[in-house]
Amino acid sequence: MSKGVKIVTIGGGSSYTPELVEGFIKRFDELPIRELWLVDIEAGREKLEIVGTMAKRMVKAAGIDCEVHLTLDRREALKDADFVTTQFRVGLLEARIKDESIPLSHGIIGQETNGAGGMLKAFRTIPVILGIVEDMKELCPDAWLINFTNPAGMVTEAVLRYGKWDKVIGLCNVPIGAIKSASDVLKKPEEDLFFKFAGINHLHWHRIFDKDGTELTEQVIEGLYAPDANPEKIVENIQNMRFLYEQVRNLKMLPCPYHRYYYMTDNMLEEELEAFKTEGSRGQVVKRLEESLFELYKDPNLDHKPEELSKRGGAHYSDAACEIINSIYNNKGTMMVVSTRNNGAIDDVPYDSAIEITSVIRAHGAEPVNFGKFPPAQRGLLQVMKAMEELTIEAAVTGDYDTALQAFTLNPLVPSGDIAQTVLDELLEAHKEHLPQFFTKVNA
Repeated sequence: MSKGVKIVTIGGGSSYTPELVEGFIKRFDELPIRELWLVDIEAGREKLEIVGTMAKRMVKAAGIDCEVHLTLDRREALKDADFVTTQFRVGLLEARIKDESIPLSHGIIGQETNGAGGMLKAFRTIPVILGIVEDMKELCPDAWLINFTNPAGMVTEAVLRYGKWDKVIGLCNVPIGAIKSASDVLKKPEEDLFFKFAGINHLHWHRIFDKDGTELTEQVIEGLYAPDANPEKIVENIQNMRFLYEQVRNLKMLPCPYHRYYYMTDNMLEEELEAFKTEGSRGQVVKRLEESLFELYKDPNLDHKPEELSKRGGAHYSDAACEIINSIYNNKGTMMVVSTRNNGAIDDVPYDSAIEITSVIRAHGAEPVNFGKFPPAQRGLLQVMKAMEELTIEAAVTGDYDTALQAFTLNPLVPSGDIAQTVLDELLEAHKEHLPQFFTKVNA
């Protein structure tokens, strides 16, 4: 790769792309990118043109020698790529709105990566990512796939298990926010702390240590979850609902913000239903925000990432993706929280499954830091959710209706029996354009 790096971003018309470009620009001395290809589909052509033109302005303003290409031809872009990043949404934001609105119309959680909506997103996304992998095997067999398309953990596991592609790392911005939050509580720089994360995407726990090996987890629990605490919001798209202090104290670990859906389900549902009546689903809010972002991106004088992007809900995703690529390219050994193959790092889930865990990123990929066993409270929920993920991935690949229903029934956020089946059927029907593997099975 001494001749320079070729990077392909699938979903290049995403509103996150300016952050990705910014990340590459600031690392250019270490990561000499000669070509950046932004790829999208016909339905995303307009956004690709807007954000791609802005990316070219950013590169020009930075004065770096990098060519930015825009294309709707994925195969043209992938040829001889060194790294491929994926940040796409099958069905665009309209699909997200359906994922959220249909469950909410039945009085159950409507969220894009958790519950019924998250499973439908996996059903749509996994066949597409596996198609990308098949193209990569032919056109860039030595490339790394860095995925931050949600649900990131399930997508990563599908690539490992069904795509038979080992050079993949999944990424989420939630651990980054959690690290910043804990650093603020402790009033210590992030680099002076060690964060030990383990679990699966959107369902991890973590502990915190200082340079001397002293555990600081309980201090952060007190600072964030004690009755008089007032923690900052870690994730833009999740209500900053309180946790039960006594429960978190018993965990002796910091929960992921998404744990609110499992630890405070009734409260979260009540909040979602109220918001749904007034401002609409989160997808509808994001759609309005994206429209304003793309109006900003059209400004011919804008040649840097605007501050407004931080409100989109995915802050730090793209910059973290840049650092993963940088660490692989330069064998840096950066410590990051990623989705990767378990390889025995967590005793409580299958060896070959994808987990989200603190890892060392080197030229050969992500090396997970051994975690061991979870206590019962964490282990029980983790194993249920991992089994649900396995069933969801299998259903996405095979299009088997019975397996999909089994996954719905197992998910703690979906009531079992008739409601599970009704919501599944409505979601499959609503998304049939993007679910050819299920199309003939909806009424089977």
